[in-house]
This record gives sequence, C-alpha cells and structure tokens, in this order.
Amino acid sequence: MPSERERMVAGEPYDPDDPELVAARRHARTLTSEYNDTEPEESDRRRDLLAELFGAVGDGVAVEPPFRCDYGDNIAVGDEFFANFDCVILDVAPVAFGDHCQLGPGVHVYTATHPMDAEERRGRESGEPVTVGDDVWIGGQAVLNPGVTVGDRAVIGSGAVVTRDVPADTFVGGNPARVIREIE
Repeated sequence: MPSERERMVAGEPYDPDDPELVAARRHARTLTSEYNDTEPEESDRRRDLLAELFGAVGDGVAVEPPFRCDYGDNIAVGDEFFANFDCVILDVAPVAFGDHCQLGPGVHVYTATHPMDAEERRGRESGEPVTVGDDVWIGGQAVLNPGVTVGDRAVIGSGAVVTRDVPADTFVGGNPARVIREIE
C-alpha cells in the first residue's frame, strides 16, 4: 500500500495530517526560516540551504528572502534561476523550472488542489505538477495554478492568474491569463 507521501507526489488524494508529511513540512519550515534569516553577503550559506531544501538546484541560482514552500524537495530549479522577494511555492506535487527563469516579487506557484465536494474536502487534498520551461519570465504577483505548463521563452504579465497551459513564445496576462500576443 502506498504511503501518504507517495500518494501526494503521484497526484492522488492524500491525508495532509499524516505524521510523515507533518514532519516534512516542519523540516521545510525550519530550512526556510534559516534561509530567510541569512544576510545578503551569505551567498554560500544560501546556496547550501537551497541545496538541502530543493530537490534539484542548478548553477547560479538566487532566491531573495523571504521565501516559503510546503516541502521543498518537490522543487527543481535550473541554471541561473532567480526568484525575487516573497515567492511562495506550494509543492505537494513536483514543480520544475528550466534554465534562465526569472520570477518577479510575490510570485506564487500552487500545486495543491482540493475536492469540490465539501465532505470529500475534509481531511483530503491532492496535487497537480507545475512545469516551467527555459527562459521564462514571470511578472510580480502572478499566480500559477495546479497542473499548468509554461512553454519556453514565455512571458507572464504581472498579476496574471494562469489557469491553463501557456504556449512557448507568448506573452500572457489577465485573470484568467490569456495569450495577448506572440513573441517573435
């Protein structure tokens, strides 16, 4: 029988109050608290903490504190990834960023989902992965919802709420986000 963690990562309904998951979230909170308390000149310490927190970390990664996440180990970031202040990633399912991605301040990425039926929602949730390609720029206060894929070289406007996949080489904005134009 799969563990609650295995169910969670697979996108199946799981119990978030499972002791293993509670301990894993607590561990992530400890690491993010340590990270958020670092000084700007502590770049080596920041790198070490991100390497311990994230599932995969490329070269030249920078995340401005404060930063928040659920588990951390479901997050993979490529080379030259940058996240500005107040980034939140709810990573109950895998979140993958390609190389040369930039996140503006206050960007939120959500993988957690909940049943629409109120009774089913009590004590159960699930998740859908979020995948972001290479060379993507996500403007400040944008939100990526569960299950979306963002294509290479896409630009997401500030404040956009992304509820469906974003094609490569497009600029999207609005709520819900829609393609505004292609990028040449």
